[in-house]
Amino acid sequence: MVKPSHRKEMAQQIVAAKGVSIRLACLSLCISETCYRYQPKLAPENSKIADWLIQLTEKDTDWGFGMCFDYLRNVKGFRWNHKRIYRIYCELALNLRIRPRRRLKRHKPEPLKQPLRSNQVWSIDFMHDQLSDGRKYRLFNVIDDYKREGLAIDAGFSLPSIRVIRSLNQLIEWRGKPLVIRCDNGPEFISHEFTDWALKNGIRIEYIQPGNPQQNAYIERHNRTIRYSWVSKHLFETLDEVQDYATSWLWFYNHERPHKANGGKPPLMVA
Repeated sequence: MVKPSHRKEMAQQIVAAKGVSIRLACLSLCISETCYRYQPKLAPENSKIADWLIQLTEKDTDWGFGMCFDYLRNVKGFRWNHKRIYRIYCELALNLRIRPRRRLKRHKPEPLKQPLRSNQVWSIDFMHDQLSDGRKYRLFNVIDDYKREGLAIDAGFSLPSIRVIRSLNQLIEWRGKPLVIRCDNGPEFISHEFTDWALKNGIRIEYIQPGNPQQNAYIERHNRTIRYSWVSKHLFETLDEVQDYATSWLWFYNHERPHKANGGKPPLMVA
């Protein structure tokens, strides 16, 4: 079955080549004269949408349609309809599907409780990567579970308990202390220095069960975002470059990057 848009093109070719009237060409191809004379009025705006989509997907290759739509709608303030944006998204062939893997059926873990206010629960964890010369470095990540706000990303070759305590003290100076800190059973978090510091400040340490990272799902998901957004994309030469990029990316994460847990809005836009 030939679409009306294709029949319109055929009618235009007949009128131009054979010299017949528009009325006769439309009757022969079963289309209205209104369809023949219709001219799209939104072409310049559609080009603007396409430019935005190409720019976003080239910069953040891990973003799909949902992230792009939330960014344009909630961060940039454009009021374009989601069906219109998705149509252009498909025309640009940006909707390439990845074949999903077969997954085993597992028992659904109990969901984490959502904090009701800021500084109720902080989650902390480490990440690992290496510089261009092969030297390994670590990232110490801290988030506030309420609205998933990123609080700190500290880079270092070695991040012992003393360094962790110093980073947390700096956060507490400008933000206030949390009621609970959730973490795994790493040596830095079960050391006497860390537990004594928490007891002195009246902070409860909530350890997850060994081998159950889903109990610390908020920071694990945050780590994944960091990994796919910039750690796996860039090869840094010095530790200072890592720290500078981490600081600028954390500002972008809190102020501009849409987050599904916040209804498609950045953490600080709703916090």
